[in-house]
Amino acid sequence: MSVDSKEFVIMGITLDGKPFRPSDWAERLAGVMSSFGGGRLGYSPYCYPITSNNVKSVVVHADLYEIEPMAHKFLLNFARDNELQVRKGRDQPRDAGAGRDGGGGER
Repeated sequence: MSVDSKEFVIMGITLDGKPFRPSDWAERLAGVMSSFGGGRLGYSPYCYPITSNNVKSVVVHADLYEIEPMAHKFLLNFARDNELQVRKGRDQPRDAGAGRDGGGGER
C-alpha cells in the first residue's frame, strides 16, 4: 500500500482466495467504528462497508491513523489475523455518502 493513498480496502477474500464468513462481517466490523448521533447509528466516514465486484469489503481512510491510531491498528490486525486481502483504495475522495449506507456503494 502506498503511503500516499487516501484509503485502503479490507476485502472479504482470504489470502487463499476463499470468501470470508460470516456474510455480514463487513457491516459488523464497520459497526464497531460507528457512532450514534442525530437519533441514529451511522458508519464512520473513516471506516465503512462497501460491496465491490460482489465482494464485501471495508474501506478504511488513512486519516483514521491520525485521529485514532489504536482503531487503525485494530483494523489492520483484523485483516492480518483473518488472512484477508488488503488493497490500496482510491487516492481521491469518494462521493459523499458512497458506500456508507450499508447498501453497497461501489459496485
